Amino acid sequence: MATRPIEMGPAGLHAACAIERIRIARGLTQHQLAARCTRLGRPMSNTALSRTERAHRRCDVDDLIAIADALGVTPAALLPLETSPIQTWERIEGVLLG
Repeated sequence: MATRPIEMGPAGLHAACAIERIRIARGLTQHQLAARCTRLGRPMSNTALSRTERAHRRCDVDDLIAIADALGVTPAALLPLETSPIQTWERIEGVLLG
């Protein structure tokens, strides 16, 4: 029996947006950030990072920690800890739908 992929939830969407926003604020390309993650011991291609930022690839905990370290932030900075999942989703929908 084939399994359906699990849809990205509000926290995953928030993390994807946060990774891209912080990466751009730091003046890094996806290639540069992926290279930093690889140097930190978490091999990552810029394709994988691009798919993560576009929420086409789930970001596991190990990736999240490496990306946060490579960006110079705590993993918590990439997570929606201050709001409920519903508030996070509403905020993300507002950004996506403009």
